[in-house]
Amino acid sequence: MLGFGESDDQIKRTLDDLRDIDVDCLTLGQYIQPTKRQIKVVEYVTPEKFQFWQEYGTKLGFAYVASGPLVRSSFKAGEFYIKNLVKNKATL
Repeated sequence: MLGFGESDDQIKRTLDDLRDIDVDCLTLGQYIQPTKRQIKVVEYVTPEKFQFWQEYGTKLGFAYVASGPLVRSSFKAGEFYIKNLVKNKATL
């Protein structure tokens, strides 16, 4: 989840670390404060920034990247992961 005040360098390091340990699926979404008792949103990430992270993650070699304000960790993960694997195998 993005929107806690993390820097671009922190996100890049995290994505690099995830690829270093062979994580294949990446989902990035906007943190939305569920109630007034939870942590407040520090930043609403722009669609352009989510697109940047989508492209960055793809360049790092993640097999599946979903990045957008309404994306959640289970965001059609199985469906898109399998479609992406099939597509990548077809181009080999």
